[in-house]
Amino acid sequence: MMTTPTTIPPDAIVATVTTSLYLSMAAFALASSITPGPVNILVLSSGVHHGFRPSLRLVFGATAGFCLLLLLIGLGLHQLLDVFPQLTTVIQWAGVAFLLFMAVKLATASGELGKSETHKGPSMITGAVMQWVNPKAWLASIAGMGAYAANGAPILIWEFTALYFVICFASIACWAYAGAFLRRFLHDTKRIQLFNRIMAGLLAASAAYLILG
Repeated sequence: MMTTPTTIPPDAIVATVTTSLYLSMAAFALASSITPGPVNILVLSSGVHHGFRPSLRLVFGATAGFCLLLLLIGLGLHQLLDVFPQLTTVIQWAGVAFLLFMAVKLATASGELGKSETHKGPSMITGAVMQWVNPKAWLASIAGMGAYAANGAPILIWEFTALYFVICFASIACWAYAGAFLRRFLHDTKRIQLFNRIMAGLLAASAAYLILG
């Protein structure tokens, strides 16, 4: 007895492919956003010093800055690096200078915490600038758009950027929350100064990696 082969409707195939694509996009965004890096180190420090809510300004700025870069890369900004390859060197050294500047600020900061969560934390601009002068953010943007929107389809570019924004914001916010949690155990001035110097050392190490990497 012969069985009739099951025919999968074309719409179901498209839906499966689309779901797989979105899951892959989400996994890429999560892996790129939640892993340790200069921005997350700064957000962690902000959470310790200023609490969770004030640090959300920095989180939003870092997220918006990266996603704007991601969107512009998808729309063709990366072609500037092909036309003007020296821009890569400019971005690299600007990133090194900014990281060292933030490291010095942390290392020389007092050991006092903000008195409440209404205490003003780092600005949105700080987070955005850290993304734009971070060569790794450029590489992640180029790799992401190359993997998921290589054909330049506007709908894919915008969908990837929107999905990335949600996941990136949540991921970086986790670091702010972790800092706010650590805040409970770091009331002693000497402990805060030690924490500041450890974070400063990590930022300086990130700067060294940009030079040597």
